[in-house]
Parts: sequence; C-alpha cells; structure tokens
Amino acid sequence: MSFRAHKCLLAAICGALFAAGFLPAAALDRSAARTPSEDYPVVSEARLMGDETRTRFVADLSRGIDLAAFTLADPYRVVVDVPQLVFRLPAKAGETGRGLVKAFRFGLVMQGGSRIVLDVTGPVRVDKAFVLDPVDGQPARLVVDLVAADRDSFMRNLAIENQARRASTSANRAEREPVAKTTDPRPLVVLDPGHGGLDSGTIAPSTGDNEKTIVLDFALKLRDKLEKTGKYRVAMTRSDDHFVPLSDRVRFARTNQAALLISIHADALAHRDTKGHGATVYTLSETASDTEAARLADAENRADLIAGVDLSAEPDDVTDILIDLAQRETKSFSMHFARGMVSEIKTSARLNERPLKAAGFRVLTAPDVPSVLVELGFVTNPQDLKLLTSDAWRARVADSMVQAIATFFATRIAGSAPAPGSN
Repeated sequence: MSFRAHKCLLAAICGALFAAGFLPAAALDRSAARTPSEDYPVVSEARLMGDETRTRFVADLSRGIDLAAFTLADPYRVVVDVPQLVFRLPAKAGETGRGLVKAFRFGLVMQGGSRIVLDVTGPVRVDKAFVLDPVDGQPARLVVDLVAADRDSFMRNLAIENQARRASTSANRAEREPVAKTTDPRPLVVLDPGHGGLDSGTIAPSTGDNEKTIVLDFALKLRDKLEKTGKYRVAMTRSDDHFVPLSDRVRFARTNQAALLISIHADALAHRDTKGHGATVYTLSETASDTEAARLADAENRADLIAGVDLSAEPDDVTDILIDLAQRETKSFSMHFARGMVSEIKTSARLNERPLKAAGFRVLTAPDVPSVLVELGFVTNPQDLKLLTSDAWRARVADSMVQAIATFFATRIAGSAPAPGSN
C-alpha cells in the first residue's frame, strides 16, 4: 500500500486517538511580556503576605480584568490565567517566597493572554481568586488566597478542574479547528520551531540567547528557501513569539494532512557543560536510544504535563493493535528521512558524535505524518552558539535541509519506500 493510501486509511482509524491537552508553563520569558503598550493593563506591583496556613498573592493593576485560577501537581503550582498584561516589576520580582508560596513567575502565554504561576510548597486549595476594581485612588487589585490542604483533597479538586477545563477546551477547539481544503498537489511540509512565548526553552549561559528565538530564526530561513523552490506548500506551527502546546503542534500537522513534520530545537547541558556539541536528528522511540536522548526528551516533554493519547476507553489489546498499525509505516518513513537529513547536513554543520538518535518526543507522535526533531546544536557550547546565531551558517544548513527534503520526496514519488524493518 502506498504511503498516501496508508494515510487515508489511518485517518479514519486514528482520528480519535489524540486528545486535546492543556499545557502549563514550564518556564516564563519575562522579556516577552514587557513590551510597553497602552492597550494592555499594567501590573505595577506584586507581593505576598500570610503564613504556612494561609497565604495571599496580590498584584496591583492599572484596571480591572477577568481571571481563571487552577492548580497543578508534581510539582505543586497554582496557575492564574489573565488577559495580556504588561509587567512593570523589578527584575527579581517573584524570586523570594513567603508562606505557602516558594516563588512566582509571570509572562506572555499567547497573543492576548498572560499567565502567573505560583510555585507552592505543597498541596493547597485556591480559597478565593478575584479582582477588585480601583476605588478612592487605589489601583485595581488581583487577589489569590491560598490555604494549605492535604494531598487527597488536592488531587480530587485537581481532577474536577481538569475535567471541566478539558471539556471547555475541546468545545472551543472544535469551533476553530483548521481544515485544509486545497487542490494543490504539492506536499505540505510543516516546520515546528520549538518553544515560544513564555517558554523560552534553553538559554545560553554566556550570552542569554534564547532557544525559542534561535530556532524561530532558523525555521523562517528554511521556510523561505523551501517556498522559493516552488515544490512544496509550507506551514509553520508558529511564525512569531507565541506559545503553542505540544499537542496542538501534532494536531496542526495531522489536520492539515502534512506530508512531513520537522521540529527544530537547540540543546543545552547543565552546569555550563561545554562538551556537548553538534547537530542531532531524532525519530520517535518509546525507549530512548541513550541516556542523553532520554534526558532531552524528558526536558522537552515537561511542558506537556497533561496531554497525549487518550485510549482509556479501549481494551489494551485493541489499543496496541491500533497504535502499531498507525505508526509502523510512518516510523519507517521518518527513519528514512532522518538518515537522509544526517547525510546532507554533515556537509554544512558540525554533527554530534551520535547524530542519529531516537527518543520519546511527544511532538513526533503523529501516527500518519513522518516526523523528525532536529537539535541544531548546543547553546552551552561556545562554538555551536556562534554558529547558531550566524545568518550565513543558518543559510548553509537550511540549504542542506532543503536538499534532504527534495531527496525524501523524490524517493517517495519514485515509489521506493523504505524497506520493511528499516525503522
């Protein structure tokens, strides 16, 4: 069966396998939320008061807003979603905690929306969350009251919150889910710059460069070069600095019937370790090919704490058969492309000592879209960082990737699929 026919069959079988997930903040990029604008309310001060039994968070606002507060577990957090705000707070605001709150973070979660995350010391209950309108010369105030709770009651409340939130999210997505309708026969390539918005990804310790910016710059360069060939339709999961959940990235590729998904990232090692270097191409694996691949996949997946495949209604044996059917040929095509990618980019980029690896990246889990994740290099390595921020280097590597993509589709059009078991 051809890959295109296989995709059509799988669309019917696997359409309901992937459930919408809610993506809490893993790291907040404060700079993105500090762009001055008269259109957005301003946060001028934030403070904590109280003790280990009851703690209050207060933020002064230029005007009243709506909010939604909910809890997350492991680690314990309280998340406050609000309209887009301008945070005019000291650089170290939130680093010192009090009472039930260890620290708090804030940032732009998406265009039009901001988020405040309270890192708490243990299970808590949101007793009250409200906004006071300005009165008698006093500013509007966002108030969140927390009280200590036990683990069992915390988890019960969390389950109730999640059920209601998923129902609301699914209903909203059903209304705005894009449906690709085109007679253009050219294959669609989806480029997926990692991170974005409040999630800055890895940060270069020497310069402060953010992964989200590095990979977006590269993806835009690659998009322009692909479009210039005229051979492909190209779409991006994000083309600016906003936050996209991992499940939405996968859904975007599947809904638009992408022929290829390329997720673009940059790696980092802890404690300013400069030994790691070079580019690596990853395919999906339930078991990482080495401990470093497992570490990286865990770090990238950490943002997607409540997402993935919902197969709870199916017996285990049916689930196993569906997943195997859906992913077997796709994995073969992904591996085929990954090998071609490594072969091409070695002419223009430094490669990792093991440039082809497998790991459990959630962004690679589309059962009917060949997918790879490319780590362009290490922001913790000075030589890699210099290349990653070089426009000339980006152009050379993007040219190599264009050639790898051309070879991949030429092979498929010629009818030469990867050999069985090549994955």
